[in-house]
Amino acid sequence: MPIDWVTSPSEPALRLIAAGVRERSGAVLIGPAGVGKTTLAREAASRIGSQFDRVDWVIATAPMATVPFAAFAHVIDVPDTGKTAEVLRNARQSLGDGRLLVVDDAHLLDKLSAALVYQLAVSGAASLIVTVSPNGPAADEVSALWRDDLLERIDLQPPGHDDRRLATSVEEFVASLPAPAHRVLEYLAVDDPLPLAEIADLAGGREAVAEAERSGAVVVDGEHVRPAHPLFVDAVGDALGGPEMRRLRTELVERLGAAPPRDVVALLRLAVLALDSDRPQPTAEVATAAEEALRLGDLVLSERLARAALQRAPNFAARVTLAYALAWQGRGRDADSVLAEVDPTALSESALMMWALPRAANQFWMLSEPERATAFLLATRNRVSSPEARTTLDALSATFAMNAGNPSRAKQIADRVLASPSADDTAVGWAGAAAALSSARMGLFAEVDTPAERAIAAGQPGLLRFTSGFGQTTAMVLTGELDAAQTLARGLTDFTQLQQPGRAIGEVLIADVLIAKGELEAAVKLLRRAAAALAPTGYSWGPLAWMLLAQALGQLGATAEAGKALSRAESRHGLKSMLFAPELALARAWTTSARGDQHGAIAAAREAARSAERGGQAAVALRVLLDAARLGDVRAADHIARLSAQCDCVVGQLALSHARAVTGRDADALGDVAQRYAAIGMSRAAADAAAQAG
Repeated sequence: MPIDWVTSPSEPALRLIAAGVRERSGAVLIGPAGVGKTTLAREAASRIGSQFDRVDWVIATAPMATVPFAAFAHVIDVPDTGKTAEVLRNARQSLGDGRLLVVDDAHLLDKLSAALVYQLAVSGAASLIVTVSPNGPAADEVSALWRDDLLERIDLQPPGHDDRRLATSVEEFVASLPAPAHRVLEYLAVDDPLPLAEIADLAGGREAVAEAERSGAVVVDGEHVRPAHPLFVDAVGDALGGPEMRRLRTELVERLGAAPPRDVVALLRLAVLALDSDRPQPTAEVATAAEEALRLGDLVLSERLARAALQRAPNFAARVTLAYALAWQGRGRDADSVLAEVDPTALSESALMMWALPRAANQFWMLSEPERATAFLLATRNRVSSPEARTTLDALSATFAMNAGNPSRAKQIADRVLASPSADDTAVGWAGAAAALSSARMGLFAEVDTPAERAIAAGQPGLLRFTSGFGQTTAMVLTGELDAAQTLARGLTDFTQLQQPGRAIGEVLIADVLIAKGELEAAVKLLRRAAAALAPTGYSWGPLAWMLLAQALGQLGATAEAGKALSRAESRHGLKSMLFAPELALARAWTTSARGDQHGAIAAAREAARSAERGGQAAVALRVLLDAARLGDVRAADHIARLSAQCDCVVGQLALSHARAVTGRDADALGDVAQRYAAIGMSRAAADAAAQAG
């Protein structure tokens, strides 16, 4: 029974696709199932494909949506080592050779594959033709393709198309298929695509596949079989029901599991299939799959697999994996409960380290119990004997010390770790990030880049790249390289794309630079989004986001909203974010200024500078005192001059000139300062100095 497809005409869609590929990173076709998106994409690829060295197709399917990189497994190598950032970077580089990439049914991509597509679009490394159905949920990275104006959006809604009528027609077509052809679709409803050899054996031989192909139900693509249209397997799955789908899934698991998985993607696909089958995998295999999902950054899948492993048998590795997956989702209490069930006295030293590191980090950040975490870390250090274990614990303690507001102590410990031959990648990651940010805030700018680069190269844990990056952007801002600071912060954020919490943390870094530049409206937009995303987590970036938001809103005169942001910052601030106490005090200064209380604002700014200086954060104190001069503090000059002896930098010199001009009420000097501010991109400071000049 033929299906009466009502499709969109080829023109002008093909012209728009060509224009999108020519003028942007490509085009996205948006329309309900059955309107001819794939056909249009195929025609467009045929028409413009000769302009490219190669054309590749990536076809997403519903079963693939739960497996990292499943849709891309045939065009990229997903390595057995390396975490999310590295895997995405390598994948982007391998695909970024100027090829044309057609991504069909992108709404069915897993989040990591969607992030890869977004990265390709942002970088322009590949030209894209993407098809999307608007009727189902899609990853944020997919909707951002047109929301961020990266691809030409082409909406397809041909007159006469009716979803209900089409569904009925598809159901009739599927029901009329010969039994062997229908059987092929049944297996594809469970997993899609499937190897030709495997589905032929399961469905009754190659003739069954051939009959399904002749009927127009499936397409044989090389060594794989896929449905001719996604609606076919949707209809089959709906008709079969749960018990029958479970039986078919069990048959597939038995067949596909007979040989070792060829790569990590195949391993994860098999593990997901087995979860809802009557052929459960051995606990160790499920635990391994959970670790792989965690490594690749799919926290939801990692949690699901780790819980499945623990339901079957005690497994220490699965328990640790589950704890990480929960903590990194911001579910600190759940993670702590999982780890609390372990008896540490029964652990070997290596197992003790596997257990202690996530527990200490979770206590410090997610549970907001820094004193407990610090004591726990010290107790653990007293129980281990190897230099490697002690060095790693010291590296984490350096990060604790920094966040608790003692960057000098943090740098001391971190430098010792970085000089140790016993430091592994985890230790170097923690210590390098702590050394970079501590050095920057102390004003030791020459000592920022080397540990930052070592930390980023170590890649462990991944979010520490933002700590390192914050050290570098802080140094750049103070040395007058504001555009370079914004470029670096933007690069870190774009690299993460829309994955949380990394995206939000990156936006905090960008916003910090934007505030220095005086681009307050843009900073507020980023910080509102970042603060909301970070609120459920325990990261100290959350309080900082509210602090910076209050600063920006205060400078804009948004009194009520600035007060609310300040209140939220104060309620979330504690020992784990004590490093940012000066930012909190400066938020009070600008919030007070917004209320028209300049005397109170100057007093709060002075307290912010004293707080920074007490904490050994000379560079931060200089940046605060620049704002004090903007507020009209006639006593700021002496404080700046004293700090400049410790931290001689462009912004410090400008702040000193500004403060002296304010004290002396020197209009000419204020005008000169305004021009110097403008020259390095500090527009709001320039405007304030010019206004003070009268």
